[in-house]
Amino acid sequence: MSEASTVLHGPSPDLLTPDNAVFLFADHQPQMFFATGSDDRGAIINATVGLAKAAAAFDVPTVLTTVAADSFSGPIMPQLAKVFPDHKIIDRTTMNPWEEPAVVAAVESTGRKKLVISGLWTEVCVALPALSALHKGYEVYVVTDACGGATPAAHQNAVERMTAAGAIPINWLAVMLELQRDWGRQATYGAVLDIVQEHAGAYGQGVVYAKRFIGENAAG
Repeated sequence: MSEASTVLHGPSPDLLTPDNAVFLFADHQPQMFFATGSDDRGAIINATVGLAKAAAAFDVPTVLTTVAADSFSGPIMPQLAKVFPDHKIIDRTTMNPWEEPAVVAAVESTGRKKLVISGLWTEVCVALPALSALHKGYEVYVVTDACGGATPAAHQNAVERMTAAGAIPINWLAVMLELQRDWGRQATYGAVLDIVQEHAGAYGQGVVYAKRFIGENAAG
């Protein structure tokens, strides 16, 4: 195959891959959840854990950060800590994670420019670092279903603000499937199907059905 043909038919460099992305989880903490009203909080937790498990399955560099964990907001949600038991959690006083040097240093140390952000609240602790990272030349992907705002309008306004500035809205399942992209990639195939069955709702049930009646190689 010629070089021109490879360029024509190969995947876009714009796609997220395990080798070009870095994940930032911001402030998935009890106090932040208490005042989240943009969506069902259980659904946000499910999406967040699904996203975290995807990051771990593909060994994507991941930054975990909290705000005022000991004095106000409480610890990072235990389901998230369980996925990353050895990760240092960076606690801050700043509402904008990008104004905490340790957070910026952790992201920059990966050398990656595709930043996948989720967190609470969308209008503050997600929008502010997203806008800041865009200003610094990062490509920012906002995982909207793993984010929550104080109200539906606050969440939607924040997503529109970030999108207008150049951020890309995406959902957690799309992130994981973009990282996998090929069901022939056996190294992560099993982990992806496990995550789908546990966190992807009806799609996960479809995988259960397919594996029962089609076989273990069914992708759903």
